Amino acid sequence: MSEGILLEAVARGTLLPEAARMARLESALPQILAALEGETDEVAIQATLACLLWETLPQANWCGFYRRVGERMLAVGPYQGGMGCLRIPFERGVCGACARDGATQLVPDVRAFPGHISCDDATRSELVIPITVAGRLLAVLDLDSPHLGGFSAAEARLLENLMIHAFAQAIHPSPGMG
Repeated sequence: MSEGILLEAVARGTLLPEAARMARLESALPQILAALEGETDEVAIQATLACLLWETLPQANWCGFYRRVGERMLAVGPYQGGMGCLRIPFERGVCGACARDGATQLVPDVRAFPGHISCDDATRSELVIPITVAGRLLAVLDLDSPHLGGFSAAEARLLENLMIHAFAQAIHPSPGMG
């Protein structure tokens, strides 16, 4: 697909069947972990993950991170896709719910999610995964898709494990995280 990761080319916006998406993700995981090996800088990890997951997940129209910048505030971090919301309080949206509850949010239809924040009107489904370092929320991985049901529970589990491994060596959370 590009020099960053070796996968079969798939047009952006394509929603492959779940089995094909899982096979693609499983094939990409060793390559992603190899690219991150030994990296301890949180921003470098986030930027690399945003790039490589964007290449891996053609059904995504946004792929990136919201970093915790205050006790109850997220700010946009490294991402791929259109303009993201700049700040998201823990009290709003799918990313806020993930940060607030510390639990993965798999939303097959964002229009059915109370308080959903629409940064891109084309987004129909969302997957948000919390990232913790030393028991403290560092950021959330936010994946959006223009397809209903663009992500599955099986994909969520693989990505949760990837986040654990990717950030295992990260240095201490950034200052100002309250």
